[in-house]
Amino acid sequence: MKTRLGTVALVVRDYDEAIGFFVDRLGFTLESDEPLGGGKRWVTVAPPGARKDGCHLLLARAVTPEQRAAIGAQTGGRVFLFLETDDFDRDYQRFRANGVVFREAPRDESYGRVAVFEDICGNLWDLIEPGARQPASASSG
Repeated sequence: MKTRLGTVALVVRDYDEAIGFFVDRLGFTLESDEPLGGGKRWVTVAPPGARKDGCHLLLARAVTPEQRAAIGAQTGGRVFLFLETDDFDRDYQRFRANGVVFREAPRDESYGRVAVFEDICGNLWDLIEPGARQPASASSG
């Protein structure tokens, strides 16, 4: 048996606002934006360099009070998604220049170089370069 995680739904306030954040600020690719009727759209984005058979984000516009309450709180304040990079410093600097809000300075952990940032709705993400270890003197905490 072969299975994979194909798509993760992210509840957002507005399709176009979310597309702007993920495409313009994070550099994601807009994979699809299909009208489904009644104001609903099938909008998916993926990080640059993502494989076609990799995991994508479905930007799902909140329409009910329960869905609106979940915006930015899909995991109760914990880091929700982990964006892996092959060059932490490049992406950290690019994201900051594009106005992405980081909750902490970069730090080195046993699993790699990492920093927590917020998406357009307030969900927390890790930007992480797996396995990247800086010398102890370069660590920011």
